[in-house]
Amino acid sequence: MKFKQVADTGDDSADLTPMIDMTFQLIAFFMVLINFTNAEASDEIKLPDSDLARPPETIPDFRLLLGVESNGKIIAGGRIIDKASLLKPTLDREIDNARGMRVERTKIKVIIRAHRDAKMGQVQEVMQACRDVGLEDFTFRVKERPRRSSGGRFG
Repeated sequence: MKFKQVADTGDDSADLTPMIDMTFQLIAFFMVLINFTNAEASDEIKLPDSDLARPPETIPDFRLLLGVESNGKIIAGGRIIDKASLLKPTLDREIDNARGMRVERTKIKVIIRAHRDAKMGQVQEVMQACRDVGLEDFTFRVKERPRRSSGGRFG
């Protein structure tokens, strides 16, 4: 049996086009998957200090971030909303997003980041708007106060 001999072209490189294509598809997938919100990174909201601040013990199934600025404006879903009474459409949209991820309304954790100079009444209005659409699980974000050493032995 005779075999045909193939001429060596000296080109040992592989075609990287499919790998590059797959890489860009993965990047696009994760960009769509990640929920980018301005509330988490907003410089407008300066959190109050607390000695009792501690990291959350569990990761929520679905979290809804709401920010309350010092002037009372609310940051929700990357949008600025003038008052809590106008928050319902945004909350409904987030509940629909959670439903699409098969998360029950009772499992949605509302995380409120209020500026340290925001009035408590404004925060209560935001909470009431959430309660009106059936959201009941609230967490407040604060900044952990740095521990001061007392200079003693265990300081």
